[in-house]
Amino acid sequence: MLGKVVIITGASSGIGEACAYAFAKEGAKLVLSARNKEKLNLIGQKLISQGIEVLLFPCDVRNEIECKQLIESAFAYFGKIDVLINNAGISMRALFKDVEIGVMEQLMQTNFWGTVYCTKYALPCLLESKGSVIGVNSWAGFTGLPARTGYTASKFALLGFLEALRVENLKTGLHVGSIFPGYTTSNIRNTALNARGEAQLESPLEEKKLMPAEEVAAEVVNMVRRRRKYHILTFTGKLMYWVNKLFPDYVDRKVFEVVSREKDSPFH
Repeated sequence: MLGKVVIITGASSGIGEACAYAFAKEGAKLVLSARNKEKLNLIGQKLISQGIEVLLFPCDVRNEIECKQLIESAFAYFGKIDVLINNAGISMRALFKDVEIGVMEQLMQTNFWGTVYCTKYALPCLLESKGSVIGVNSWAGFTGLPARTGYTASKFALLGFLEALRVENLKTGLHVGSIFPGYTTSNIRNTALNARGEAQLESPLEEKKLMPAEEVAAEVVNMVRRRRKYHILTFTGKLMYWVNKLFPDYVDRKVFEVVSREKDSPFH
């Protein structure tokens, strides 16, 4: 990773922030993007004080023009792009019968289209460098999660997009990978949208018991280094993936039970 130029979206907190520190530790040059300018600046100042070359670019990945400007600015500043980590994302928590359509659209715009926009404009540079495109997915990318229909749909779409992109580039040297963390410490559940599109603010899970974002970030770095196609994190995640293929009805029941036990579950 020494000297590689790495773009990370959603870099102001959670997995994105942890990825910034993890790639910096490996000697990478960073382009950090997020909507929260204040948090982004704090992270940037910390990294710069450590001698890391950093370009900060506040950006809303729902906006195609801003994504284009992000990529153009990264190339103009560093002269190349080696890695794109598509991490920016939001979640939701509401039954489909209750949720407003606008909430579903926001999920797709951020989680799916944000990746499409950034990848589209970064692709010429990444093809030249034979670099890597990584999508930070979720268990929801291969298993439908109740009360998270928009989130699940966006993550399934993200996987399909990257799968097709990978096959298109089997002969070009481009590395395309998808990583599937489980529940990870971050503020994604606090900012998850309710049925009306408002942040739910309080996480329904015990955050201290979840996988640390730093562990996920270390796996992202290893995935890029080893140019892996897929990486499902945790034993539970791997088990869920295979059991879902073999016994989908059983997984449906178990997932329903787990979500039903969440604090203030929408099934109550």
